[in-house]
Formats: sequence, structure tokens, C-alpha cells
Amino acid sequence: MVMLSIRELSVRFGAVEVLDGVGFELAPGTVTALIGPNGAGKSSLMKAVAGLIPSRHVMTLNGRPSSRRNGAAHTVTYMPQDTGSASSLTIIEVVLLGQLRSLGFRVPMELRRAAVEALALFGLETLQTRTLDEVSGGQRQLVYLAQALFRRPPVLLLDEPTASLDLNHQLSVLDAVREHTRTRQMVTIIAMHDLTLAARFADNIICLNNGRKVSDGEPEAVLTPSHLRDIYQVETEIGKTKDGLITVTPLRST
Repeated sequence: MVMLSIRELSVRFGAVEVLDGVGFELAPGTVTALIGPNGAGKSSLMKAVAGLIPSRHVMTLNGRPSSRRNGAAHTVTYMPQDTGSASSLTIIEVVLLGQLRSLGFRVPMELRRAAVEALALFGLETLQTRTLDEVSGGQRQLVYLAQALFRRPPVLLLDEPTASLDLNHQLSVLDAVREHTRTRQMVTIIAMHDLTLAARFADNIICLNNGRKVSDGEPEAVLTPSHLRDIYQVETEIGKTKDGLITVTPLRST
């Protein structure tokens, strides 16, 4: 079953073709890692799917044509790598804004309870009354991720969500995202640079280079030494842990 289908996605900034004819189909309940070198077009792809930049493409959700005009803005949630500056809003208020369309002058207790549960996923429930400018950059990133999950979107797009996080939070964040994706039968796309984390948490990997899709498939099929040499110009060693998890070790530039 295909939940999200993108065909012939192209993005141009002036004379520069940032994305050229990218397409893919993703099933519900799956996490897809979007990989590729800097400037490959990963962020532009996400912004285009979210309707945040002009693009040409055909997008369907559950077999139905979708665009920003007919409601895609409410079914696709995009979280950028830079989640913005600090704010005088409290942390619980930031999360509740994820359900802005459901809010009135009084916030229903069940919504507030659900917002606290979203914060608890990342150990932030005790900070809910603090303002956003009273916490660290990494904690702000977790707050916005809690907001994204609180929205319960059919399609979730995350641009480097673990970039500012320590090792423990990287694992807990990706665990929570994968669990919510499967439980709620969402489609989640995560732009990532850490290929070992991509192999561990993604069901599929899409690789971009120079604005084109150069491969997609299961991690073991995409993350090969020859393929990574072509894309990243590095020699790598692909291994497995005793639990069968794929590891990618960069050795040297080519």
C-alpha cells in the first residue's frame, strides 16, 4: 500500500536546478532516511513537499491528489534543522500551538494532557512552565519535535532532528519517532548525515546527489562501499554489530 507518492519533483532557484525529476513512493508506518552530501537537495525536497517553496511535482496522499491548495498544509508537518530563536512562550504553549486549529480561548484538558505526554517522550515534562528562552538549543529542538509529534500528521518531515543532541538523546529521539510512525501509520522522512543512525532507524533510504535521486531501497542495498565512494568520495567500511545492525565507518577521502 502506497501512502505518499511523489513524481517528477523539480525545484529551480533562478538558473539553478536544485532538484530535477525526483520521485518515490512510501508506505504507511515507515521511516525513510534522506541522505546525500551537502547541497544535494535534501532540505529543498522537504520544503517542496511541505509546500514551503515553489516546485513542480505531482503528489498523492492515500491515492488522492494533494497540494497546498487542497489541504496538504494540514497533512504534512515539516521541522527544519534550525528551529528558530528563543521565545517568551512557555514550553507547554509551544507544543500546544501544534494543534492551533483545535484551540480556542480555553484549552481542553485532554489536549493539555496530550501535550505533556509529548514532552515526556523527551524528558521535558518538568520544564513545561519555563519559557523557550530559558532552555538550551538542544532542548528547544526537542520541544519543537514534541510539537511535531503532538500534531499527529500523516506525513512528518524532519531535517537533521538530532544535529544538536548528545548521543543519548539522538537514540531516544529516533526511537520515539520510529515508534510513533509505526503506531500511527504515518510516513516519516528524516534528512540525516549519520549513515549508521540512518541504517539503524530507517526502513528505507533515499540518496540524493546533485539534485537527482541516485538510489533508494533498504539500508543494506544502498549503503555499500562502492556506492558511498561514488556519492561522498570517501572509502568506507561496512560492518555489523553482534545484534546485526549495520555500521558505516569512513576511512579516507578518495
